[in-house]
This record gives sequence, C-alpha cells and structure tokens, in this order.
Amino acid sequence: MVQIPNQQPTQHSVPNSVPTSADVARLAGVSRATVSYVLNNTSAVRISEPTRRRVHAAAKELGYVPHAAARSLRAGHTRVVLMPTPQIPAGPLFSEFFNELQWALSRFDYTVVQYGSLGLTGEDAARAWAELRPVAVLAPDASALGARGVSVLKRSGAKAVFTLGPQRAEGAHALLMDQRLVGRCAATHLLERGRRHIGVVVPEERGLEPFARPRVEGIRRALHGTDATLTELPLAYTEEAAARLAAGWRELGIDGVFTYNDEYAMLLMRALQDEGVAVPDETALIGSDDLMLGRLLRPRLSTVRIELPSGQKLAELVDRVVRDPGMEPEVHDVLGATAVHRESS
Repeated sequence: MVQIPNQQPTQHSVPNSVPTSADVARLAGVSRATVSYVLNNTSAVRISEPTRRRVHAAAKELGYVPHAAARSLRAGHTRVVLMPTPQIPAGPLFSEFFNELQWALSRFDYTVVQYGSLGLTGEDAARAWAELRPVAVLAPDASALGARGVSVLKRSGAKAVFTLGPQRAEGAHALLMDQRLVGRCAATHLLERGRRHIGVVVPEERGLEPFARPRVEGIRRALHGTDATLTELPLAYTEEAAARLAAGWRELGIDGVFTYNDEYAMLLMRALQDEGVAVPDETALIGSDDLMLGRLLRPRLSTVRIELPSGQKLAELVDRVVRDPGMEPEVHDVLGATAVHRESS
C-alpha cells in the first residue's frame, strides 16, 4: 500500500470558504441579528459600544464584508448613488466639484458609483442604471434622460432622481447650471472696457456644445441693443489651429474676445503674442473657470469665476430627498458667475 504524504497548501490551493455573518457572530459571542445591526449602522436598535467594537474586531479578523446584494434585496434598494459619466469632457473645476460631492455623500454612508453610459440615452440609459437598484441618481443630461427615463428609475426603486445641467426633466429634481450667465458676464466685462468688436471662441472639441452654445447665446443677449458686433471663432484645441487663427487676427478687427474657458484663453493668448498682437492693447481677452495657471501668465488672465454649490450642501439635499421621496420636485439654480478683471483685459 502506497502512502501519500500530507500535502501542504500552496498558493494555488482552493481558498477557504467565504466568511459569513454567522461566523462573525460566533467569534464575537453575539447573535447574527446583532452583527447585522452593528455592521449596517442600524440606529433603531441600541447596541453598547463594547459590543460594537467586538463585532467590528471579529469581522476584521475574519475578513468579513456584508453582502451588498442581499442587503439590497431586504431593503428594496441599495445605498448606491449613481453618477453616470457625463458625455461632456469635464475640466478641473467640475472634476473638483464631483470629487467633493462624492466625499460628502460618503459621509452620509452612501456609496457613489460612476457609470460609463457608452452613449445610452433616455429609457435605455435609465434601464441600464436601474439594474444596479440605486437609491439616488444624479444624471448629467436632462434632455437625454427625459420624463420616461425618470419614471423607469423611480419604478425600479430610486427614491431621488436629480439632473445637473441647463435643462430639467419632468419628475426629477433639477440642479440648473445656466451657462448663458457665463457668456453674459464675459460680454458685460468687455463692453465696460470699451470693446465693441467682440469675438467668441467656439471649441471644436467634441462634446462641448452643451456648454459652448449657451455661453455664445449669453454673449449675444448681452450685446443686443448695443452697437457691438459678435464674431464666432471656431477653434480646435491645438497649437496649429491657434496659430492659423492668430495669423489672420488683425483682418478680423476684433478688439475683445471671450475664449470659452481659461485653457482656450492660454492657447489663444500665446498664439496672438507669437503673432505680435498686443494683449490687451489691441485685443482684450477673458476666459472662464479662474484656473491658477491663468494667474501665472503675463499678462495675468482675466476670467469669469464660476461658483458651484458645495458638495456638502448638495449631499445634504440628496439625503433629504432620499428620506422623503414623496416630496414635490424642486428646482435649484446652482451656478453663479462673476467677472474677475486682471491684466489681459
């Protein structure tokens, strides 16, 4: 009879079974219900602090993690706040805003999930989002979601549906960001400095139209009834495109330009300077977003400072709606804009 020696486990051995709440309960010397109360932060049941510490220590030792799907089935929804990825390229200002919002929501014990929509819109997008059973959705594009999409999300168990942007969707809470205000601030700033032949950079970068077109419209409205003219200047975000525009700048007769944002302002200012066009003597220039780099340029960049709501206040609003899902949809104007005068204008 051949004896097979005992084999020691290797790195390829089958791992031990997944720890359960029952394992945590046995190790901590408490009931499974107590484990559930502690790890789900249930406030309706009072658990002593020593017991809480014992449960957390046992869970940590065993490597136990609560099962989100099972918890969702019991509650009818998750603690997930879904943030579909916007189709519009987000600059530093909006990236900072979304990061602050995610941090603030986590303080309310929500898990923020960013969802790559891959071009889905309307009901198709809403159905894809609804599969995750989010408790709240912050949709970046109301026009793409629509009233039917909002209805799909609510029927799936979402207690709060918000839209962020220049439009609203029926049935959803709206956080309006009217980009026309940015253009109006820039135009008023240039008019106050005696500029009457106003240019506005229209980015050719794909996906920026929902921001760019309203800003152009804001400038157009600000110039209405004045003797000022408006010239749209399509511009790709490349040095070559900026150089071509600058080469024919004097023929355009523009004495003041709004460049959509600070990044395009830096691009165009460098090209104008290379062409020998004096800023601001020949052409006043103003961007938007108030990026730090704009203050380091020479001349320092005038800009439109955009004010967004604090992530903390928005997280508080989301939590309030989740707790009271029957409330009537609210509309909040959350975008402010102020012109900041520096050397370039």
